[in-house]
Amino acid sequence: METVLRSARKTVVIGPDKPTVLIGERINPTGKKRLAAALAEGNLDIVRQEAEAQVEAGADVLDVNVGAAGIDEVDLLPKAVKLVAETVDVPLCVDSANPNALRAALALYRELVPNGKPLVNSVNGEAASMERVLPLVAEFHTAVIGLAMDEQGIPPTAEGRLAVARRIVERAEAMGIPREDVVIDCLALTVGADSRAGLVTLDAIRMVREELGVNMTLGASNVSFGLPERETINWAFLAMAIQRGVNCPIVDVAKVRPAVLATDLLLGRDEYAMRYLKDYKKRLKAAQAK
Repeated sequence: METVLRSARKTVVIGPDKPTVLIGERINPTGKKRLAAALAEGNLDIVRQEAEAQVEAGADVLDVNVGAAGIDEVDLLPKAVKLVAETVDVPLCVDSANPNALRAALALYRELVPNGKPLVNSVNGEAASMERVLPLVAEFHTAVIGLAMDEQGIPPTAEGRLAVARRIVERAEAMGIPREDVVIDCLALTVGADSRAGLVTLDAIRMVREELGVNMTLGASNVSFGLPERETINWAFLAMAIQRGVNCPIVDVAKVRPAVLATDLLLGRDEYAMRYLKDYKKRLKAAQAK
């Protein structure tokens, strides 16, 4: 099963036997005071800089989120989407909990890139969420991330998350959205609070892959929240998640791409290690130039 995303001139295919697609997470003001302040002032210079830097680092898709206190997302999200689309040529992941902002951004993107196909982030298993978001996905012919949570929150078991994912896929298909356009996020919680949290997520990923067959994303860095040397934990967790079925994680690409390329190599998705070696030579050259 393949999920196809498109920008003006680039097509990205997400599939279980293909190299891992990296969705760049850094255009998001959550936890980034400088970006949040700039967005509140209507200043999108940092958005442009982050877009360029993430693509240079190897991002295949860019998440675009401007949600922060005091920001009019309906006005600003389309502007950010336009800027990123004109700055870099990769597909976009339009990220907002505001359906009016999503509609405005998706409508503008369709004008800019008539043949484009973005990813929407996100819908969850709440009836109200599916009623708000899935009609937009159907109308604009996008793909969508489905979060394995509902009115009761994030299920504590892998079986519970599978049930929510199943519900989202079934509702999407009932609305004419093909299964391949639903990308499930089984959600990572910190192992600092619960030592089995990572295992539950990994089990859920495996179950979703086996039963539903859909492609999957993950915000892997949540697993290490509150712990020291977070990057070490993130790398290990991401490798295990990819092995179980995650194939388009949302990440800080500059930090994790070498680990992801190594994982793809070990899983037989990099013939003659060409992608791994190309990236190594690029990083070596950059280090020597400093």
